[in-house]
Amino acid sequence: MRHCLTGFGFGPIQAGLFVAEAWRSGRFDRIVISEVDAALVEAIRKNRGRYSINIAHSDRIEVRHIDGIELLNPNNPDDHTRLSEALSQSTEMVTSLPSVSFFTAGDSRSVAARITDGLRNRSLPAVVYTAENNNHAAEILQDQVGSRLGAAIPPTVQFLNTVIGKMSQVVSDPAVIRQMNLVPIAPGIDKAFLVEAFNRILVTRTTIPSFRPGIDVFVEKDDLLPFEEAKLFGHNAIHALLAYLAAFKGLTRMTEVAGDRRIMEIARRAFLDESGAALERKYARMGDGLFTADGYRAYAEDLLARITNPWLNDTVERAARDPLRKLAPNDRIFGTMSLVLEYGIEPRNMALGALAGLISILRQPQAHQLPDSLRYPDPGSIPESGLQALLQWVWRGRMPDRVEHLFKCVFDAQDRLMGLLVS
Repeated sequence: MRHCLTGFGFGPIQAGLFVAEAWRSGRFDRIVISEVDAALVEAIRKNRGRYSINIAHSDRIEVRHIDGIELLNPNNPDDHTRLSEALSQSTEMVTSLPSVSFFTAGDSRSVAARITDGLRNRSLPAVVYTAENNNHAAEILQDQVGSRLGAAIPPTVQFLNTVIGKMSQVVSDPAVIRQMNLVPIAPGIDKAFLVEAFNRILVTRTTIPSFRPGIDVFVEKDDLLPFEEAKLFGHNAIHALLAYLAAFKGLTRMTEVAGDRRIMEIARRAFLDESGAALERKYARMGDGLFTADGYRAYAEDLLARITNPWLNDTVERAARDPLRKLAPNDRIFGTMSLVLEYGIEPRNMALGALAGLISILRQPQAHQLPDSLRYPDPGSIPESGLQALLQWVWRGRMPDRVEHLFKCVFDAQDRLMGLLVS
């Protein structure tokens, strides 16, 4: 069976994962991407459907050139028609958007509306991959498409969640592009895709009878939720913890963290003794190797090396951005701490990351619109009442379970965090 892929959004995950793997497979007659950046669409068209990605290995950068790609601007009437045609032929569709809120942006011209039109009166099987870093992105998109379709989703169509642990970025600083000898996306575009070589992507198992997706490198799982939690409470949590501790100490690049013995030991203990210990207990019944002491240790050590890989050139500023979202009650930091407390474990190391994240907000009060009453110039002497008020402001009134215990964990971390400054 020959395949056709249609994707929405041409960022580094779409370009460096879905399109790259579809192209590499040799099974796709068409690879079509909907992209609203008119300059990017025009540049790749002028380059005859060819673009470049830079792949970070542990010891080098590999440049890969991918060709034969159709980029379409859905705001262009001719491209809109071609996009509709491609969707009607597609066996794989991919949404790779900033968030699930973009599914319905534009109403009648939204992604959900376009996919709905592509599913009408068709007999071809198709899977729809959702790559929005939301545990229920597939269900959300399926509901939105189903309501527009006015009928049940055809049994030959399946919406799939994904767990994508592949780190990536768009490099736009000309100096960094020159320094790392990166190849821009296409001639005329002063940006470069930089993605890591890691490629173990988990997806919901395909259950369409007699259908095999054209992209065959993904690892299918019957239940993705445990692995989504391992990513959020493992990968994402430790990445944020490292970034906030690095920012607290004034480091500028994530690769520098690898040389800080104390920060790395805090991260390792948070990973293994807190996140890992809780998740191993929660999912031991599955019998999956990840949720064992040895499996989670291998996962942790691999990620610690990848997060600090110099060839990824990740900055502390980028990794630590958006602390209000990352410190939300159910997100990576406090979500992990709540899980750990649920299993009777004290999140002493995660609490250091939480406090460092709060301090990153205190250091940029105007950028985060922090009220004057919550500004503390000396982060080492925040009173307990002040810390509680700050957290309540960060959480916007959405108080997590075990809130008093969480307050105490963060307050008790102050002396230990200050100790990092003299290490």
